Amino acid sequence: MKFLAAVVGMVLIGVSLWEGFETIILPRRVTRRFRLTRLFYRCTWVPWNAVANLLSRPSSREHYLSFYGPLSLLLLFSIWVGDLILGFALIHFATGSILTTMDSTPVDFWTDLYMSGTTFFTLGLGDVVPRTPLARLLTVAESGMGFGFLALVIGYLPALNQSFARREVTISLLDARAGSPATAAEMIRRHARDQAMEALRQLLHDWERWSAELLESHLSYPVLAYFRSHHDNQSWLAALTVILDTCALVMVGLEGACERQAELTFAITRHAVVDLSHIFTTSLDRSEDRLPPAALTELREVLSAAGVRLRADAAADERLAELRSMYEPYVISLANRLRLTVPPWYFPGEHTDNWQASGWEHA
Repeated sequence: MKFLAAVVGMVLIGVSLWEGFETIILPRRVTRRFRLTRLFYRCTWVPWNAVANLLSRPSSREHYLSFYGPLSLLLLFSIWVGDLILGFALIHFATGSILTTMDSTPVDFWTDLYMSGTTFFTLGLGDVVPRTPLARLLTVAESGMGFGFLALVIGYLPALNQSFARREVTISLLDARAGSPATAAEMIRRHARDQAMEALRQLLHDWERWSAELLESHLSYPVLAYFRSHHDNQSWLAALTVILDTCALVMVGLEGACERQAELTFAITRHAVVDLSHIFTTSLDRSEDRLPPAALTELREVLSAAGVRLRADAAADERLAELRSMYEPYVISLANRLRLTVPPWYFPGEHTDNWQASGWEHA
């Protein structure tokens, strides 16, 4: 019995430390299929998502879903800490509960657990003390481990928030450039004014770097994918989709546009979408057609009314369908997995941007 307790304790300690190392310190994607962290997110996201389905108002549902990312981090850290405390308590128990209480009460497993908890959080209360060299060694090891683990967590959270803030700044800048919610047609239409296609080239250049930064940050910290934007009609996945849609239109044949920059931006943005799909092990959804032939014809009319000509022949249609097939199944699968909305290619008529309205005006 005590041998089994020692083995279980060492396994709990080893697994918790390794999971924490892979999640917090290791700056690359973990390809191992079985991970407790991945299992944790699969088991907690499903019931959280099920509760969200019970909320009828979209704003309430989005507000509820926004809590999942931060709360899941706190719960995950709590699980790691609990496993470490329990692991050291089991080792104390397996070695014969070699502790002494100040009031000479009998030592049992709960005393070992209490000793492990106070040691991990470096409380130093002194009502339970180690009695043998082995117990003292375990106490020193656990106190050092607890201090280091809590320091890593404290250092991890600011880095996570900084990555989130950098992501959201660029998404907010898309508001005035492509509408709220953003669409590819609106982006091209607004950049067609006053011969502003050079501004579109610079915008795609900036989003090339943003996509690369998002790829690196979300591969290192996948929990960022659950962090939702401040506005309900914006998200990191919607922004990626709009950039991919815009690049696809430019690459197909948009007169006066920057085809080479569109190719570069399309490559890194598609890379980000595909790699993140692998992270969340989503099955590809090829059932939805975001741009059927009738909608494509209307899209050409919308762009033509803005003074932008898009190639309209069989070769152009085939090229656009090929480009769409390279990213749309991944985008739709990620959207289904994370409960995010995929934007359309265009919105008929005029609509108000986020910067043009406020809560007081709505009231």
